Amino acid sequence: MAKPAKSERRDRERRDRETEVELIEKLVGINRVAKVVKGGKRFGFAAIVVVGDGKGRVGHGAGKAREVPEAIRKATEHAKRGMIRVALREGRTLHHDVTGHYGAGRVVLRAADAGTGIIAGGPVRAIFEALGVNDVVAKSVGTSNPHNMIRAAFDALNHCSSPRSVAARRGKKASDVIGRKDAAAEARE
Repeated sequence: MAKPAKSERRDRERRDRETEVELIEKLVGINRVAKVVKGGKRFGFAAIVVVGDGKGRVGHGAGKAREVPEAIRKATEHAKRGMIRVALREGRTLHHDVTGHYGAGRVVLRAADAGTGIIAGGPVRAIFEALGVNDVVAKSVGTSNPHNMIRAAFDALNHCSSPRSVAARRGKKASDVIGRKDAAAEARE
C-alpha cells in the first residue's frame, strides 16, 4: 500500500486533534436482553449514549454486546461518528421554538430566558447537557421510549436555524431578519 501524501497525513492528524477535544458522554440507558437457547439463556446488553462537546455539537448512538462496557464503547463510537452542529443563541439556548417527531414520539423544544435551566426529562435532558444548552424547556408528547425520544429531539434540533442562516437563504442582512419586532414597535409610535 502506498504511503499517504504529506498533506493527507497532516489533515488526518488535524482531524484527530479536533476529535480529541474533551467530549461529554451521557449514558441514557442500558437494557438487558435474553435469548433462550438449548442450554438456557444468553444475556446481552444494549446501551444508548449521547455525546457532545458542550459548545453546540452533539450526537447519539446505540450499541449491543454481550458485556456492558463493550456495548457502551460501541454506542459511544456510533455517537461520535454522527455528531451534528446546532446553532445556539448567546451560547445558552435555542434561537426559536421547534417540534420534532420520530415514530410515535414527539418532542417540543422551547427557547427560554436566562436562569431558567434545563427543564426536560430523561433522554432529552442528557442531550441538552451534552450540547451545552443552559436554558431550555422541553416536553415529550407520546411515547416514553428513549430511542424514539432521542431521535425526535434530534429531528427538532436539525430543524433549528440561526437568524444568520435564514438571512443568507433569503438574501437579506441578519439585522433585517432579527429586527422585525423593533421595526413594528417603531412604526406604531
